[in-house]
Amino acid sequence: MESSVKPVSVQRPDETLGLFRKLALARKNLLSAWSDSDYRQLLFDFKIANQQYVVCNSPETVREVFLEEHDNYDRKSPQMRHALEPLLGDGLFVSDGELWKERRHYCSVAFENELLPGYFGTMVSSVSELVEQWKSTPGNQVDMLNEMARLTARIIGRSIFGDSTSDEEATEVVRGFTEFQHYVEQIDLADSLGLPFLRLFRNPLRTYKAAYSAEKVHKVIDDIIERHRDDGDKDKFSLISMFLTGNKGKLGKDHGCPLDAIAARNEAIVMFMAGHETTANSLAWSWYLLDKYPEAMEKVQKELDEVLSGQLPTLDDIEKLHYTRAVFEEAMRLYPPVPLLNRQARKASQIQGVNVERDAIVLVIPWLLHRHEIFWDDPEMFKPERFLPGAKRPDKFVYIPFSVGHRVCLGKRFGLVEGITCLAIIAQSFTPRLQQGHKVDIECRLTLRPKAGLPMQINLRG
Repeated sequence: MESSVKPVSVQRPDETLGLFRKLALARKNLLSAWSDSDYRQLLFDFKIANQQYVVCNSPETVREVFLEEHDNYDRKSPQMRHALEPLLGDGLFVSDGELWKERRHYCSVAFENELLPGYFGTMVSSVSELVEQWKSTPGNQVDMLNEMARLTARIIGRSIFGDSTSDEEATEVVRGFTEFQHYVEQIDLADSLGLPFLRLFRNPLRTYKAAYSAEKVHKVIDDIIERHRDDGDKDKFSLISMFLTGNKGKLGKDHGCPLDAIAARNEAIVMFMAGHETTANSLAWSWYLLDKYPEAMEKVQKELDEVLSGQLPTLDDIEKLHYTRAVFEEAMRLYPPVPLLNRQARKASQIQGVNVERDAIVLVIPWLLHRHEIFWDDPEMFKPERFLPGAKRPDKFVYIPFSVGHRVCLGKRFGLVEGITCLAIIAQSFTPRLQQGHKVDIECRLTLRPKAGLPMQINLRG
């Protein structure tokens, strides 16, 4: 598809802007600090006060940090750990070392291939419920970001805990996540500058509000766990049942010692956050792009008509929706769900000849990699054709919406199938249109969202 219209991006600062001015920009939006030349560089480093930063911006450097030298770079940055620990505790996303290896092995059972058909049934029923709700009020305006968040929370909640998770509980968790992201510090100066004494000057009100938002999420999950412990279906596999009993259920043998209640809650929240937040944002960006490029929506709906003939998709059908998948993958390229990944070096080392200090922060930035001028043709443009069968696939260390290497997202296949399924079932019945006059902008905090939501009219297909 050829088009001269560019989708929304982030304004790039002048090359001559100093590091501290860029740091000030990054405190408002993590993507605002990168100048034009950063979208062409392969590896660069800089220092702010006592803290060294190394930016890996090529397939070779990403492979080295995330795969070949993983043991030296397995630890998340202090900024990320301190930001997320109030919500996730020692959960998989922020843990490292032996604890991470143990929990990673434990959680991987939840995403074994034989479980996908059951999860897929939950996806189809959940999105079908939303479609029926919308059909009762066609033409209404909704916040598509919020609608996709509620939908993916419903899907992941039912997948983790079983069918007893209510919409009210899912909504409360979504609200808690949103509030937490709002109050958590974007850039903590103590960690960013390597000056621990600055922690004394943190905003106590923001810290309190972030902790309170986390507590609200904890309470919902704790209540679901307690209910599941009392009357859950012991014969039906679920992630939480495995955490609480150590048993794979229908998958076979015991998996190991059960987790205690707090550890089970922490890992459940990690799965809930990863399974709802990132997919919801990617779906919202997909709807934005399909509205901005109506010719792409026409291709999606033509494909759906040809493959599905008006029926709900099967898991086999999802594999045939090549263009729909390409739209979702291109949306994740332009708007990577987690736009910045970071690690902290355990010891001094080198990356492609650049000296890395002990405790240096190593950054891998999907936002830069996915728009890199060396590795992509027209990187700022929306071109789903990049991901169609027969096209040359991008290097797996350049296109990393689910991260890559040892810490690649466990739910990668789950998330892809979920995104394609949601797009397919909704686009069968609706052509959502952006509210006239609404200016879409980018909010980058822990994840990448349309700023101020995405107001859209849910128009039935003509």
